[in-house]
Amino acid sequence: MATPTPPATASRLVAIDQLRGLVMMLMTIDHAGGAYNAGHLVTDAAGMYRPGTALPLGQFLTRWITHLCAPTFVFLAGVALSLSVTRRLRAGESGRNIDRFIATRGLLLILLEPLWVSLFFVPGNVLFQVLYAIGMSFLFMMALRRVSTGWLLGLGLGITVFAEALAGLLRGVSGGLPLGLPAGLLLTGGFFFRHLIIGYPVLPWLSLMLLGWALGRHLGEGRPLRPLPVAATGAALLGVFALMRGLNQYGNYRLLRDDASLVQWLHVSKYPPSLTFITLELGLSALCLAVLLALGRRGLGESAPLRVLRTFGQTALFFYLLHIPLLFLPAYALGLQHRYGLGATYLATGLALIVLYPLCRRYRAYKTAHPSGWTRYV
Repeated sequence: MATPTPPATASRLVAIDQLRGLVMMLMTIDHAGGAYNAGHLVTDAAGMYRPGTALPLGQFLTRWITHLCAPTFVFLAGVALSLSVTRRLRAGESGRNIDRFIATRGLLLILLEPLWVSLFFVPGNVLFQVLYAIGMSFLFMMALRRVSTGWLLGLGLGITVFAEALAGLLRGVSGGLPLGLPAGLLLTGGFFFRHLIIGYPVLPWLSLMLLGWALGRHLGEGRPLRPLPVAATGAALLGVFALMRGLNQYGNYRLLRDDASLVQWLHVSKYPPSLTFITLELGLSALCLAVLLALGRRGLGESAPLRVLRTFGQTALFFYLLHIPLLFLPAYALGLQHRYGLGATYLATGLALIVLYPLCRRYRAYKTAHPSGWTRYV
């Protein structure tokens, strides 16, 4: 018989679901901008930005607030998978069955990129981004889940800090020549065979899953997760971001500051995710989680807005797969892509969320009623 989840753990998972729901809503803003906003900025890498290029504040901040999404999503995927494996082990499930489940889900996520996501984001091309990063990280976790928490934390932090150095070393060895597909899939990303776009190389994103897995083990053991230590962790991460961005050398994949303006300080490399990007976004995520934990401790966790966040957070993959055609198909069908501004971005976001909320509630109810069905994978 499975060991029941302690009430304290359940209450902490509410805040985690709410955080996941928050980033899903922010993600919708970014993708609505990609569909309708003529001024949508994608300058989040040294190769995508020419020094001195104007970064309009409204457009920049609209894009910037959505940077919270992918790191938090991958980190929380690690938390969720860790908790799932812990529950299965306590229920007496064999390691082979657990590995089969992880492999099946990981491969499904990877296949969804060319078979579903790419059809809407980049018609005629194949884009490997967040689902690829999570799916590949799942495959790595089949072996890494057997490693101690300390080693997982060390490996996650090591990749975060040294991935840029490794990429630089590989470029040096190659003499400036293209690094090739294996390096692109694992570390650098890039464009290959004219129609393959690797936006999320797996190793930098695996580091976030490793850190999330460590937190999942912490929660699975019934250990406390209090607002103040979580906030302190977030503040420490933001301190590392400020230090590295202030030095303006290593830590942002050669995307250096043009000046001392706020926009330039916040202009961090997402492709691939840099040390400054990861510390900034995880720091902000930790502060958001601390606030949600504090609200839960005060009995405010079931307020109407937080219930909406929780619904989206508990149906994250379902939400993700539906919101893409919901945003992009009308833009293509009506010839509206990239024709408007921020107003259309936020209007499309609001309409999409209104449509998605009842669908996500129904899906969550179905999933709850069929815990052993196909919904385990979505």
